[in-house]
Amino acid sequence: MTNPVTVAALTNEAAATLADTTDSAAGRRRRWRRRYLLAVLGCAVVLIWLVAAVLAPWITPYPPDTVNVAGRLAAPSAAHWFGTDELGRDVLTRIVYGARTSLTVGFTVVLIGGAAGTLVGAVAAYARGWADEVLMRATDLMFCFPPIILAMAIAAALGIGTRNTVIAMLIVWWPKFARLARSLVLGQRSLEYVAAARTIGFSPVHILFRQIMPNALGPLVVLVTLDLGNAILVFAGLSFLGLGVVPPTPEWGSMVSEGRELVSQWWVATFPGLAILTVVIGFNFVGDGLRDWLDPHARRR
Repeated sequence: MTNPVTVAALTNEAAATLADTTDSAAGRRRRWRRRYLLAVLGCAVVLIWLVAAVLAPWITPYPPDTVNVAGRLAAPSAAHWFGTDELGRDVLTRIVYGARTSLTVGFTVVLIGGAAGTLVGAVAAYARGWADEVLMRATDLMFCFPPIILAMAIAAALGIGTRNTVIAMLIVWWPKFARLARSLVLGQRSLEYVAAARTIGFSPVHILFRQIMPNALGPLVVLVTLDLGNAILVFAGLSFLGLGVVPPTPEWGSMVSEGRELVSQWWVATFPGLAILTVVIGFNFVGDGLRDWLDPHARRR
């Protein structure tokens, strides 16, 4: 005959286990929402800007460079949601077209600069010896100058223009990736799977690019994501100083510069500034979420 006390104890234990499981699942959901909600929000913001940039000719109500002196400095209204600038151009239209310029420059600088810096750092770490010394001393030389100041000097020397500004940013952008890639490859090259690959007879190029780099890409991807917002911000700063795009090309930094003295016509500079703010914060949120997702220690917290 079954003991009622034993049955009651088993029932209470099962109920407690079920409650602990439920609380644990609810806790995991709360932690997930707290950790990744901002990342999802950042993805949404970045996606909206990307879609707007691609569909700019179809979603904007006016051409970006059409001058209408009679309608200059018009306040936001139903006809011009974000108002017009000093030449009567629609601010909303120029912001959407400016997203094309800013996002294109940001992706170009970070992807090319990141690839070049990663290659330099990976080769230096794996080759060691004189190659490591030469490549890292060149990297240290670039770190001697503040990146934005060096980019300004190079852009001023090359002349105004989007292409010259991109070249100036690329020259100062790769060292951070070289440093990170070198540290990651140094940590991987002493592991057992690398020694096993050498024993099998794989070439150094195969070991570096087929064995080591796939295991070291996580932090580099996070840096790329975080750096996209930084690149857009630097490009906007250079354009604000007159070292970026050539007028009348729409670009957020130059639009802020055009409206910086128009205190009463606040919309001329405010809305391009908000565009810079949202896209930079969006990329930062995505990078933070990606970093937490790729970090197993952060996922367990």
